[in-house]
Amino acid sequence: MESQILVDLSGPLPGLRYEKSGFVAIMTLDRPDRGNALTRAMRPVVRAIWEDVRNDDSVRALVITGAGDRHFCTGLDLLDARMSGGTSTGDGTAHEEIVWSPLNFDVWKPVICALNGLVAGGGLHFLADADIVVAGEHVEIMDTHTSVGMVGAVENVALAQRLPIGSVLRMTLVGNGYRMSAARAHQLGLVDELVSAGSERQRAIDIGEQIAENSPAAVRLSKQAIWSSKLEPMRKAQEAAWSLAKSHWSHPDFAEGAAAFAEHRPPRWIP
Repeated sequence: MESQILVDLSGPLPGLRYEKSGFVAIMTLDRPDRGNALTRAMRPVVRAIWEDVRNDDSVRALVITGAGDRHFCTGLDLLDARMSGGTSTGDGTAHEEIVWSPLNFDVWKPVICALNGLVAGGGLHFLADADIVVAGEHVEIMDTHTSVGMVGAVENVALAQRLPIGSVLRMTLVGNGYRMSAARAHQLGLVDELVSAGSERQRAIDIGEQIAENSPAAVRLSKQAIWSSKLEPMRKAQEAAWSLAKSHWSHPDFAEGAAAFAEHRPPRWIP
């Protein structure tokens, strides 16, 4: 079980960097050559980071960002998925399996996303479940699930809590054909602050330091109170969506999407 795997966060981490600056912890998705995409090997590390943020009293806020200036996170690494024969998740409930969500692990300390580039697919988990989102003006947001034969499900349901339903449906159903600009996301309230490219990380840290000046206990309880008003209905909807996503794993399109991506060819979908 992943929860039983001990992870030394002070050493080199697969696909991630984790550091602390004053009262602010910083998690950097660090696979710039692969679009900062997510792999199975990263799952226990992310779990350990959530636990460390929860338990370390010196941490009062967490910043999540990506390495480089092109991608924040492009979701599941399809080449890794093809080689492993599956997704980066198991067959449990969404609450158990979606390790990319701090809300699934009762992280009540503030989480600030610093979007430094393209956000796509599973990278939307971090964005949808963040408390505050800072984005560079060059950032674009898209959902690639349906374009690679997967179901847009858990993170899409979370986005529907933050965006008009039409905006979520357009992103989900059009797939690769639509990218939401950072300016549009800011207009709709998904992004809280637009900054110049390259300054996202520092601005997010600045906000974390501002938060750290307040009562840590009051901040945690305030976040929990606000999110609790949305979490119960959202989690019910996410579990239903997760069941639909898992039911699609046996469909030929699921394997075809990863194969077409790896082979750089158009997919051959089943009608």
